[in-house]
Amino acid sequence: MDRRKFSKTALLGAAGAGLLTGCGDDSSSAEEGTPNVQPNKHIRWRLASSFSRSLDTIYGAAEVLAERLKALTDGNFEILPYPGGELVPPLEVLGSVQNRTVEMGHSASYYFIGKNPALAFDCTVPFGLTARQYNAWLYYGGGMELLRALFADFNILNLPGGNTGTQMGGWFKTGVASLDDMRGLKMRIPGLGGQVMSEMGVNTQVLPSGEIYPSLERGAIDAAEWVGPYDDEKLDFHEVSQYYYFPGWWEPGPALTFYVNRDAYDALPSQYQDALKTAASEANVRMLAEYDHKNPAALDRLLDHDITLRRFPDEVMRRAQEITTQRLEDNASGNPQYRTIYEAYKDAREDAYRWFGTAEMGYADFAFPRAGTQASPST
Repeated sequence: MDRRKFSKTALLGAAGAGLLTGCGDDSSSAEEGTPNVQPNKHIRWRLASSFSRSLDTIYGAAEVLAERLKALTDGNFEILPYPGGELVPPLEVLGSVQNRTVEMGHSASYYFIGKNPALAFDCTVPFGLTARQYNAWLYYGGGMELLRALFADFNILNLPGGNTGTQMGGWFKTGVASLDDMRGLKMRIPGLGGQVMSEMGVNTQVLPSGEIYPSLERGAIDAAEWVGPYDDEKLDFHEVSQYYYFPGWWEPGPALTFYVNRDAYDALPSQYQDALKTAASEANVRMLAEYDHKNPAALDRLLDHDITLRRFPDEVMRRAQEITTQRLEDNASGNPQYRTIYEAYKDAREDAYRWFGTAEMGYADFAFPRAGTQASPST
C-alpha cells in the first residue's frame, strides 16, 4: 500500500477515538447497516448558516469546517457554506436541516427555543456556563449524550461549532441607571435572555444581524446586543448608539452548533463521519481563540469614538438572576426532558463555579486591570 494513502486512512480511522471527535459520543459512531460507500467517493453537501459573510469569525467557522474536511478527505468530501438568507432565512436553519432542504446548518440553538425550550442548553442560558465550562460539560460531563437525545427528535446530529466567549451587554441609546430605566425599552435580544428582559419590562425582538443597524438608526429599537467588540465594530453600532454595556449576563459562553441531517450522516462512510467530527471540533476551538485575539483591539478602537462604556447596575443583574432561576425551574417542572438536561447542567455549573471561583477568580481579581472611569456602573 502507498505510504501516504495508508497515513491518511489511518488518520481518518483514528479521528473518532480522540478528544476532538467528541468524548461521550456514543450515538454518533457509524451504526450497524451503514452503507459500505467507498472512502474515495466524491460527496458534496450544502451548509446553511444563520450568519452573514461579513461576520468573518462566526460565519468563518463554517468555512474552517469546509476547508479542514476537504483536506482530511483528499478533496472527496466537500461542504459548500452559504450565508444566512442565501439558501434559507437565518432563523429557519434548523428546520431546513431537519427537512433535508440542506444536509447541514450552522446556527445558535437558542434561536429555536419555540420548537423546544431545552434547545437553550445547546447554546447558553443566562448566568450559565462559560465557554470553557461548557466544553468541559459537553465533552466530559455527559452533556453531549443529553443533547444528542434532544436533537434526535429533529432527525439531527449536533456537532459543536464554536463559541464567542462571554459577550457584551449591548448598545443602548440612553443610559440605564436602574430597573425603571429598562421598562419600555425596545431591544433586539434572542433566547431565554430575551424572555428575562421581557419580564423586566423590555419589549424584545429577534432580528438577524443585517437588520439591527437600520432598526437602531430609525428608532424601531432602542437597544441591541450582538456578540462583542469585534463584530459590533463591523456592524457600526457605535454610530447609532452611545452607551456600551457589559457584561452580557444572558450569554456567558454561547455555543454555536453544526446541525447534520441524521439520514445524510448515516449514509456517509465511517471515515467521512470521523473526518466531519474532527473538522467541526477544530472549528469549535478556533472560533473562541479568534474572538479572544480580536476583541481586545476592537474594544480599544471603539473607545476612541464618542461612546460610554458602562457596567449594568447590580440592581438589574440581581433581578435578572432571580427571573432566570424562576424561569428555568418553571420550564423544568412540566417537561421531563428539560428537567433531565437542566439538572445535569445545574450540577455541572455548581462544580465549575466552585473551581473557577477559586483559582481563576483568585488570579483575575488580583492580576486583571480594572476598567477605567468610563466603565463605572451607572448610578
